[in-house]
Amino acid sequence: MKVVSRKPDIGIVVGGDGIFSKYGRAESEPLLFVGVRSSRVTGSKAYMAQAYFDELPSALGKLKRGEFSVREYSRLEVFKDGKSLGEVFTDVYLQRGDESNSLRYKVRVTGPEGEMEESAIGDGVVVTTAAGSTGYYSYPDRIRGESLNSDAHAELGTDRIGICHIVPTFTERSGSDARPLRYSVPWGSKVELWITRPADARLYGAEMGRGGVRVTRKDRITVVAGKSKTKVVLLSQTGQ
Repeated sequence: MKVVSRKPDIGIVVGGDGIFSKYGRAESEPLLFVGVRSSRVTGSKAYMAQAYFDELPSALGKLKRGEFSVREYSRLEVFKDGKSLGEVFTDVYLQRGDESNSLRYKVRVTGPEGEMEESAIGDGVVVTTAAGSTGYYSYPDRIRGESLNSDAHAELGTDRIGICHIVPTFTERSGSDARPLRYSVPWGSKVELWITRPADARLYGAEMGRGGVRVTRKDRITVVAGKSKTKVVLLSQTGQ
């Protein structure tokens, strides 16, 4: 084994889930996610990590011995008014900016299970892959009455796309009595998002910066299955 600057067989990404998400949509080689332990309550949970940084020598030993497998995760591609903003490995979310109160927005899903449209008022909406299901999509799992379980999270199958409204005060699905908070739809579905009143709305996760992409009432966001895949290295467990 040796470190190279070009065309590596495997990439090692050290950090938290945000860093994993960033490189997971930018790199084509298999990636080993290595977490950093944090004593801070607000530190990253690094749910996607296969090892922590202090365990890196052991992890490298497993790589050298071939004690690993590679799993492919499909990405989502995000469009704004028909122009591609790129692909995402974990999630993309439309959310209110600092200069706005709750957003009024709509969600339309078209796919193998038919078409449905929702109206909502809230902080926004998340669209996620299976790899991103432990992130923002999991916030309802962490809330239990008046307490918070920061380790609780959801799991989503690789054949599903997750949709979750962010702290809504109102949701309504057209033609039904449903008041959805979170659900999944088949992979291959098309998800469209747009705001219905002027607001400071931002799209996060579809570009490398932290400021988000400005979204106006005239804009239409579309999320569909991407063309690329992220390859994740899974280390064999002890005794396997």
